[in-house]
Amino acid sequence: MKSKTQILKQALIVIGLMTGALILVQFVPSVLAGGFLSDKDNPQLISDATQGTGDVRVLAMDIVNYFLGFLGFLAVLMVIYGGILYVTAAGNEENAKKAKTIIMYAAIGIIIILLSYAIVNTILQAATTTVSTGVQ
Repeated sequence: MKSKTQILKQALIVIGLMTGALILVQFVPSVLAGGFLSDKDNPQLISDATQGTGDVRVLAMDIVNYFLGFLGFLAVLMVIYGGILYVTAAGNEENAKKAKTIIMYAAIGIIIILLSYAIVNTILQAATTTVSTGVQ
């Protein structure tokens, strides 16, 4: 069982990381909108990776979606591993407890991955739409 101070430390770390991510997301679109890449110096690789748009945000969204998909795959594998461990525990309470913990953490990981996917795509698509329509 974790003590209250450990839980408080972990909560503060998570809140700090989330705050840092929100600050980063707030300032990155304004830096990129300032013309990080223009149409004249658009590298062919970025243009190919973004289906011809040449937008760095589209490339960032593709990269983030790839990694979140990979993490989702790993989390599903962990759920399967935990399920197999639970089924093969054969009454061993220690293995059953370990399996339940693995499944619980993998499920929490899947929820975090889904939330991350939704947040990243919403923010990047909103920033892309804002820049492309010229609305500020």
